[in-house]
Amino acid sequence: MKKIFGVLLLVFSFTGCSLKYDNEIVTKDKTPEFIFEKPALTRVENGKKTVIVGAEKIEKYKSNSVFYASDVNFETYDNQNTVEAKGDCGLLYANLDSEVYELFDDINLYSKSYNATFHANVLKWNGKNEQLIGSQRDTVRIEKDDTIMFGTGFSASGVSGTFRFNGTVTGEMKSE
Repeated sequence: MKKIFGVLLLVFSFTGCSLKYDNEIVTKDKTPEFIFEKPALTRVENGKKTVIVGAEKIEKYKSNSVFYASDVNFETYDNQNTVEAKGDCGLLYANLDSEVYELFDDINLYSKSYNATFHANVLKWNGKNEQLIGSQRDTVRIEKDDTIMFGTGFSASGVSGTFRFNGTVTGEMKSE
């Protein structure tokens, strides 16, 4: 026992610890200002419902317009109050200032304008240029009418109403 204590004393004397007490650690940017548990949020613009979001948890940070959410489901509405898009995902990053939304983990997204359902693990939506982009390595599955496509390097344009794959594409088509 004396040998172990002696070795530990020797180790601690040669491997001293140096703490810098003069450096202030800023944690306000890393600590959520608000945490919402199981919220159901509705955004209304000009008296019309535009978005409904539900989640297990949403964190809002003080320093910017950034939100993080887990187990998210959402619906967006057009001017006629009909569902334009709906979906769910495991994790969501949302920056309201830049209109960038990143979805992760088991994403299911239905788009009325494409009349298609998209399944992926990583998708990024840029609201300013209306671009939906998948990860280069992630396989995106699209179900449209009687066609199912799988591909990598996915991107879609809300402006032109088109989508494409830059990588490998496979699929199946049913005909009756």
